[in-house]
Amino acid sequence: MTNLLQRVSRSAALTAATGAGLLAALAAAPSAAAATEGAAPECVRYYQSWRYTDVHNGCGDTVAITVVYTNGQSAPCRVIPPGGWATFAGYGTDGNYVTGLRTCDPATPSGA
Repeated sequence: MTNLLQRVSRSAALTAATGAGLLAALAAAPSAAAATEGAAPECVRYYQSWRYTDVHNGCGDTVAITVVYTNGQSAPCRVIPPGGWATFAGYGTDGNYVTGLRTCDPATPSGA
């Protein structure tokens, strides 16, 4: 019985140490969002109106894109396949125009 308890204790200690090591490594590593955010490729273009902003991916690769507006807010991140389209909010009656497109991490809800 004592031998079994020793094995369980060692197993629990090893699991705790491994988990702590993984958490420390994750905390030290830069986030995936930081690595993927930047200016959108030139092959991704937007067309805006007061109601909608349509974004077309003219690239050969899938891209994750967010739209940035004049008030500093950005739209939720959307993944657009090659040749695909995505629709975002337009500039509305308050004139919140699009200032540009940025790549984003689709796992981040705000896209920023």
